[in-house]
Amino acid sequence: MEAIVLAGGFGTRLKQVVPDLPKPMAPIAGRPFLEILLTALAKKGFRRVIMSLGHLADKVTTHFGDRYAGLELVYEIESTPLGTGGAVRVALARCKSDHVFVFNGDTFLDLETDAVEALWLKNHAPIIVAREVPETSRYGHLNASNDRVMGFVEKGTGGQGLINAGCYVLPSDILNGFEMGQVFSLETDFLSKAVETRQFDLFVTQGHFIDIGIPEDYARAQIELAGI
Repeated sequence: MEAIVLAGGFGTRLKQVVPDLPKPMAPIAGRPFLEILLTALAKKGFRRVIMSLGHLADKVTTHFGDRYAGLELVYEIESTPLGTGGAVRVALARCKSDHVFVFNGDTFLDLETDAVEALWLKNHAPIIVAREVPETSRYGHLNASNDRVMGFVEKGTGGQGLINAGCYVLPSDILNGFEMGQVFSLETDFLSKAVETRQFDLFVTQGHFIDIGIPEDYARAQIELAGI
């Protein structure tokens, strides 16, 4: 299995805590967060990871080199920010298989990978991984019906519901309609429109989920991810 890890953001909200590192390299219980994420992917059977980098990319490439924990690491480094969509578009061109898992480099998700892969093999449709949370207002939420994603609702709507966990399984040619190097948001410019016109399967994960992107959750991760 192949994965893309999006690790090129500026980490603006976390800069006060780790001013001299890219957000995915922020230390968690004495280890860079990316070490925890990549180790988890290796244990789940991934063998090749395309690392989408930008801000302070050398901090990542120098630390990991071309192999880590049995993973082949391939680096795709942006010279200028491309947005999540532009970054995935370029990274997809480096994939060798017909589909790829996409993970955020600042989010730990203990994904039920075997079940997600089985869903891909059953339908060969793109998959959006969701998580049920008691309060959706920070994230926005997903509208779903019959195990399919039907729409995205912007941040601000509260209450219990499904949120986008920032993890996807995508056919490697799904973004071929966008120019290489085009700046766009995967969520806003592609997914929110695409779910209205084609099948996107829903997978609701029960796995441990934590986004280290804000200081409060970064502090919580020091405890929750220690020893992983």
